[in-house]
Amino acid sequence: MKLLFAEDERSLSKAVVHILEKNCYNVDAVYDGESALEYLENGDYDGVILDIMMPKLDGICVLKALRSRGNPVPVLMLTAKAEIDDKVLGLDLGANDYLTKPFDTKELLARIRAMTRGRQAVDSCLTVGKVSLNRASFELSSPAGNFRLANKEYQIMELLMANPRQLIPTERFLEKIWGFDSNAEANVVWVYISYLRRKLTALKADVSIKAVRNAGYLLEETP
Repeated sequence: MKLLFAEDERSLSKAVVHILEKNCYNVDAVYDGESALEYLENGDYDGVILDIMMPKLDGICVLKALRSRGNPVPVLMLTAKAEIDDKVLGLDLGANDYLTKPFDTKELLARIRAMTRGRQAVDSCLTVGKVSLNRASFELSSPAGNFRLANKEYQIMELLMANPRQLIPTERFLEKIWGFDSNAEANVVWVYISYLRRKLTALKADVSIKAVRNAGYLLEETP
């Protein structure tokens, strides 16, 4: 799952991004409102965390612009302000939730899960053949055992298992998982695919990841 985090306090941004990545989120971090809007125009995000007090454009202006363009992406407003009027304004403009600094990281994670729940399948597990991926524990399992996947392994496997038998272009993995402004190249996707193939082999899985030359990858059941 891919998030955009807009927060101008860089030390806080770095700490929160680290926490989110440890919990298998893919995160793009920006430090002002103009950059947030640019990223939202060019990226595909499952959720946005917006600080209100940012340079260039504040979070309220970003939220206004976002909703005026018809973008329904879930938004969590994050701010040091605790006044009721600020909360009401943000919610009236289309924010999904509001969290006041300082906050507990467990609460932040819970609120992110709550606001993005509708963008996931109702079931917290994806299953193809006899292989399952638990979206809560990040475990890939089969009757032969299980592995807890690392962040990017999980992101790739989730995309494949949510779209079984569908060809997913390499560029889609790069955009969704590494971000549109990343310098990552196509071979990095192949590296993580190879990690996942080894795990599927160890699990004696009845699914495999097929590579289509110069096109992408797909997950298919094997006889």
